[in-house]
Amino acid sequence: MIEWLQSRLGISPELQLRLFATLATIVGLWLVHRIALGLVYRRVRDPWGRYRWRKGLTYVLVAAGVVIVGRMWFAGVQALATFLGLLSAGLAIALKDPVADLAGWAFIIWRGPFEVGDRIQIGPHAGDVIDLGLFQFTLNEIGAWVQADQSTGRIIHVPNGKIFTDPVANYNKGFKYIWNEVPVLVTFESDWRKAKHILTTIAAKHAEHLTAQAEQDLLAASQQYLINYRKLTPIVYTKVVDSGVQLTLRYLIEPRKRRGTEHAIWEEILTEFAKCPDIDLAYHTVRGFKYTEEGKPALRAPSALPQPSGERVDE
Repeated sequence: MIEWLQSRLGISPELQLRLFATLATIVGLWLVHRIALGLVYRRVRDPWGRYRWRKGLTYVLVAAGVVIVGRMWFAGVQALATFLGLLSAGLAIALKDPVADLAGWAFIIWRGPFEVGDRIQIGPHAGDVIDLGLFQFTLNEIGAWVQADQSTGRIIHVPNGKIFTDPVANYNKGFKYIWNEVPVLVTFESDWRKAKHILTTIAAKHAEHLTAQAEQDLLAASQQYLINYRKLTPIVYTKVVDSGVQLTLRYLIEPRKRRGTEHAIWEEILTEFAKCPDIDLAYHTVRGFKYTEEGKPALRAPSALPQPSGERVDE
């Protein structure tokens, strides 16, 4: 076969040996990968554990393959540092974006701005990180046309190099809770104090239990970040807007439970307000207002005196 390839294709025996050795190395590493994963899957049942083993083995075997194959083709370059330096220089010139993606992957692994399972937003895209590769990471998208922090069903592949150019917001790192607000608008004629008391009771029911755990997490986060919240318990703020009195319910919640708690809170608000005839939800409307009859009694204009019958009134 060696003689036939040399005579037919002009491939020297030395080049043929390198090609066969490269192919054998790739096949051998692939078999090691499959066998190792088979052993791991027999013992590890947790999906996250399997994912970490699969990614770890892939990275190790790919690195081993690059070193082995590189030393075959660069026989004169015995020092690994020299080989990697030449390889990096060539790649940096020819493949700028892929090199930036590799650098981004190294930064993500080293600094850990996020990891698989975290909910993040990078640039305009938000979602749960479901995969992290050498050149890109993958998000299970949330938001977009869905008016809540829930999945759209789309998978977004983001180049790792974006970590250097776009701001990254992590819902899980540092302080793992977020502040959510539910604005409730009642009419000016409503008993807003009573409505505020109802909202405070509802907020305490759904979020008060998180306060103690949030205080512990805040103490741990303050060791790394300058985070200082004076109040972690739910609160209701009061504000007057064009259409009525706005009562804003503010509370801590875990990111993935935001829509579920807001749904439960609104159902309780509607149920409790329905029991109170002196509380009405407000909305943008246009109406006539006669101040002399509907204004405050002390400030109403005196009504016109009735005129005697048959008497002429000059205008």
